[in-house]
Amino acid sequence: MVQSISVERPDGVRDRALLLLGLSGAFRRDELAKVDLAHLHFDADGLIVDLPASKTNQRGEAEEKAIFFSPDRRTCPVRAVQDWVTYLAQYGRTDGPLFVSFHKGQRLSRRRLSTFSLNEIVQLRLGAPYTAHSLRASFVTIAKLNGVDDSKIMNQTKHKTTDMIRRYTRLDNVRQHNAAQELGL
Repeated sequence: MVQSISVERPDGVRDRALLLLGLSGAFRRDELAKVDLAHLHFDADGLIVDLPASKTNQRGEAEEKAIFFSPDRRTCPVRAVQDWVTYLAQYGRTDGPLFVSFHKGQRLSRRRLSTFSLNEIVQLRLGAPYTAHSLRASFVTIAKLNGVDDSKIMNQTKHKTTDMIRRYTRLDNVRQHNAAQELGL
């Protein structure tokens, strides 16, 4: 779905970055809305995003999320965010919110996207059944299907218990992630 988003228009560049960062970072929608350019730290391994505060970190203790390069440029969250940051820099935007809205005609505004706007963008790009929260739940589900240990998932999601990981895992197909295949019969 992300590959079909045209990067010929500024909103496509922004939306691709938003979707890929939201998924790979397992961000809560309010965390994603609050990301500023100053919270981004690119290096040879990818991107570190500082989280100044979150639902489970209301005291503002230092928290970070690591985002890694993907071999496929079309689905690489780091490159998508770099492309969006480069676009913003062309218009003199080197600080302030990462994700902003547009005026009519694809002109950048200075207004930070709201959590409501994030949901609208996700629904526009992925379909009505999805919300910004779907990106976070999809991260957990995909990680579990790939056999990732709960502690590694919790390191990215910042969940405090494995019970929450189980709640977030969306496996609607009885054959997915089922121990019956592993009985050796």
